[in-house]
Amino acid sequence: MRNVLLALCAIGIWTGVHSASPAMASGVTAKPTRCALDQIATLPARSSKSRPGSGFVQDVRNLSGAARDAAVTEQVLSGNVPEFLRKLVPVTLSGTRPEGQRIDVEICVTPDYLAVGDNSDFVRVPVGLPAAAGIAADLGFMLPTTKMVDAIYAQADLRLPPAPMPPTAQMASTDYFWRHHATVEEQRGRAGQVATALTAGQKKDIVLSNRLRTKVGRVAIYGWHRLNGKPIQPLSTVHGAYYADYSHGVRLVSGTAFVNGTPYPLAEILEDPQLSQILSNEGPIPNSTGLLVSFR
Repeated sequence: MRNVLLALCAIGIWTGVHSASPAMASGVTAKPTRCALDQIATLPARSSKSRPGSGFVQDVRNLSGAARDAAVTEQVLSGNVPEFLRKLVPVTLSGTRPEGQRIDVEICVTPDYLAVGDNSDFVRVPVGLPAAAGIAADLGFMLPTTKMVDAIYAQADLRLPPAPMPPTAQMASTDYFWRHHATVEEQRGRAGQVATALTAGQKKDIVLSNRLRTKVGRVAIYGWHRLNGKPIQPLSTVHGAYYADYSHGVRLVSGTAFVNGTPYPLAEILEDPQLSQILSNEGPIPNSTGLLVSFR
């Protein structure tokens, strides 16, 4: 944290925050090459023998909960993810000093939600918090905060309208999330955007939240924004940690962020009493890396 504080001293203490400039809200992002320096380098290359998304769905069709999450984790950490997910996208959140000087914090995020398969045959895979946290931690990534989720939606190149399915007892089944994935792909196909385009609106996010320090054994979810920018799901910890239904997704955020262009560990920014306000609606998140690891 000391390095971040030194940076703050160099630029002065700021007040006031906002998620994005008007240009950013329209999908324009700044200096995308910075995120290219921090791709998912810890993820192995995908093997030509890896299962396609549709094949993986058949493998786990009768699994649920922790058993299915374990299968997803094994596939992801072995490198069986679409190539487009390895190309991180910049999202900028900003604050201003009293005299008007701007401070930008650029985070690098996956363009879509966690998926298994290749670019032409993949499936978005909802998992519970232990699996989501384990995957993020093993890859050197973080889960987003609610404020990051809002900024990702505001700056997305493609905003899809939510496509809720009937709230039945089958919501957490493999069949349900496979069917929902197909619906999202139909939406994306009609929009004509490339897979590497930052896409939002198709899922609720598993998020990092201070609430989980007291709501032990729960998962925090948020988002699923309507086209008017309002989330369907307010921050909630109602579900148990292993719960995951078709509407949940895992968006990974790089463990490195950029403060006015200078790289810092995201965990240091999140625990800074002032700079954290740019990235978190809950104020500082102390020891966010330790908090993440504690969920697995």
